[in-house]
Amino acid sequence: MDLSSYAEWAVRLVNDGEPPAELGQVFTLAAQGRERDAIDLLNALLVRYPVRPQLSGHDGQSWHLHLAEETVPCAVMGLAALVADLGVNRLGRCADTSCGRAFLDTSSNHSRRYCSARCASRANVAAYRARRRIGQ
Repeated sequence: MDLSSYAEWAVRLVNDGEPPAELGQVFTLAAQGRERDAIDLLNALLVRYPVRPQLSGHDGQSWHLHLAEETVPCAVMGLAALVADLGVNRLGRCADTSCGRAFLDTSSNHSRRYCSARCASRANVAAYRARRRIGQ
């Protein structure tokens, strides 16, 4: 069962939806390097929002598992699966101080610092301009 889409759902909830405040806090704790606190909070969310897996066999496919369509429990389960597979340090907050959106770092070298190419570009341009001002 691939839960990566559910982890991405958690990011969308944190950035654009109405998640429980604790869900966003997991990303903040992870970005601060507070791994144990992030894990403890994620475990508490798993208890608070249990998932309901169901067997499904639609579209002529063999039987497979789906999670019940409840946004928060599925998102929490997706985050837990991603953390179990890749580690809590793959959850982050955008390094652009004017942004702070949550993101999942699925890069092979664990190098993601920004939520999007737009934020990365904006931060790089601002840093370049700041260096130019200092050099003049």
